[in-house]
Amino acid sequence: MNGKHKVVIITGSSDGIGAEMARQLARTHGARLALVLAARNEDALKKVAAECKAFGAVSLVVKTDVGMESNCRQLIEAAVEQFGSIDVLINNAGKSAQALFEEVDNLGWYQELMRINFWGSIWCTHAALPYLKKSRGSIVAVSSLAGLIGVPGRTAYSSSKFAMVGFFESLRAELRGSGVRVTLAYPGVVATQIRYHGYNAAGEAAGSSGLKEDDAMSIEECAALIIRGYERGDREVVMTFKGKLGRWLKLIAPGLVEKMAMAALKKEVRPH
Repeated sequence: MNGKHKVVIITGSSDGIGAEMARQLARTHGARLALVLAARNEDALKKVAAECKAFGAVSLVVKTDVGMESNCRQLIEAAVEQFGSIDVLINNAGKSAQALFEEVDNLGWYQELMRINFWGSIWCTHAALPYLKKSRGSIVAVSSLAGLIGVPGRTAYSSSKFAMVGFFESLRAELRGSGVRVTLAYPGVVATQIRYHGYNAAGEAAGSSGLKEDDAMSIEECAALIIRGYERGDREVVMTFKGKLGRWLKLIAPGLVEKMAMAALKKEVRPH
């Protein structure tokens, strides 16, 4: 298949933004596309693969827990064994969390969140990099506006995303001249279930969102912006006007940005 297909790996592609990126890529590239779909829910991945097959795309489903290094490396090995090359690695898998730091008794889940959001991306990227250099391909890191601006109640999530940003910005500089492009994407509030499944202070599924979601971006729009960004070779995709404004205001009026971040929280989860 090498030379006939564009090989794209998407972690966290069983639902949400990852699944929608797979569908949109399949719709656009059809039979020229080979998708490697990775997540923990194998049945959901197979459903996404079937949807992509309807557009002519070839898919490989690899059950993967990115919080485990061995799984990340096996994912890359499976992709290369099946398709012979890698053109794009989309590090999309992640988990959310909403908790005030002072209410957390056991910090074990902070470590687990870092393994998923930060280390999962690093392990996948480390294994895929030799192949991406050969193809002069692209790396996409799906961070968050919480990776640009610290958000109250999101100490665990923001720190994992800030770490992710620091790594990929450094890697981009290292890869200058290699032909490998690195795009960082910063979604804001997107209409997914990620916040409902994320950790609460006790390290359990929150079951609700602590953010106001009246103006949440659709999954379709978010996926389209990420795809357009990396296909154009953009360094960054900051998706909302508030996100772009907040980034610059942080330099000249950081107190105002903190107030904006607080205003995005529901009253019941704000610190007292």
